[in-house]
Amino acid sequence: MKMSTKKAIKKSKIVKASLKEVWQKWTTHEGLLSFFGPDNKIEFKIGGAFEIYFLLDNPPGLRGSEGCKILSYLPEQMLSFSWNAPPQFPEIRNGEYHTWVVVNFRSVDERSTEVELNHLGWLEGGDWDQVYDYFDNAWAAVLTWLEESCAR
Repeated sequence: MKMSTKKAIKKSKIVKASLKEVWQKWTTHEGLLSFFGPDNKIEFKIGGAFEIYFLLDNPPGLRGSEGCKILSYLPEQMLSFSWNAPPQFPEIRNGEYHTWVVVNFRSVDERSTEVELNHLGWLEGGDWDQVYDYFDNAWAAVLTWLEESCAR
């Protein structure tokens, strides 16, 4: 079995919304639609689907985070889920190993919430550095989309 590195992507942003509102954005179908992809399948339970679809015209299995699952959560505090590589990295995407994402939520005040995202479980070699760079940029964009959705 391959061992993951200590490498991690860490992003955080304070958004103008209550903790409850931000939590619902990350944990419901409608909430995810407001900022994270044009469609999704979320089954909010341990082992439930956490699939975000970005490429709706692609064939099934190549639309987004198919096969990703909720790993754990603490209501209104933390959500973790498995994550796969985008379709342009088929060797990693189709492998048995997935990285994981931990999102922490902290109320700053009744109208502001800090969201901290950590993407962990990176391997070495092959296309892993390219996938890391891809998500280093992508997660910054996702948090910006979250911020923009809270400002509406």
